[in-house]
Amino acid sequence: MKLLIIRHGQSEADLLNVYEGRADFELTELGHEQAKQMSKFVNNNYKISKIYSSPLKRAVQTANYLSEETGAEIILDNKLMEFDNGLIAGLKKEVADAKYPMVMNIPIYTSVYEQETLMEFRLRADCFLSEIIKENSNNDVVAVITHGGMINQLYASFLRLPVDNNISFVTGDTGMHCWYIDDKSRRIIAANQKII
Repeated sequence: MKLLIIRHGQSEADLLNVYEGRADFELTELGHEQAKQMSKFVNNNYKISKIYSSPLKRAVQTANYLSEETGAEIILDNKLMEFDNGLIAGLKKEVADAKYPMVMNIPIYTSVYEQETLMEFRLRADCFLSEIIKENSNNDVVAVITHGGMINQLYASFLRLPVDNNISFVTGDTGMHCWYIDDKSRRIIAANQKII
């Protein structure tokens, strides 16, 4: 199976200098254009079987462009939502930093400020990846529209890294990663491809 792991386009939160996470912002004008261009590129280069998407607005809007371009159905999955950043979601960064200062070295099974734990975040990625491997065949090409933090967790799951690893995979707006997985191997074909 070929997996296209795609980040949503630029969202309004990027311009407002807020912590986004679970705050549900829409795409900007540029974000809509990024999603359109990415969708054309994907349609010209892949035959998509289906699209899985986070239900947050910025991801759904991105997925809608891909669905319109490819004709593939969208399956919304809550496991693809961004990290639940609790009380800081949607707050201006300077306000959040003053009110909820960063706490270092938190065990993976605990959290602060009503956030989900790192273990819970990773478990969502593990569950999603195992489910789509089970649900799709080796010949399918599946697109996944999600968020930067979740893409990091999916990478960690795909590569079987420990939960508390300190490796980060950068993904720009509508950046795309192409992976291949079958019964014998897992391969990264492309990372953070930028269309626009």
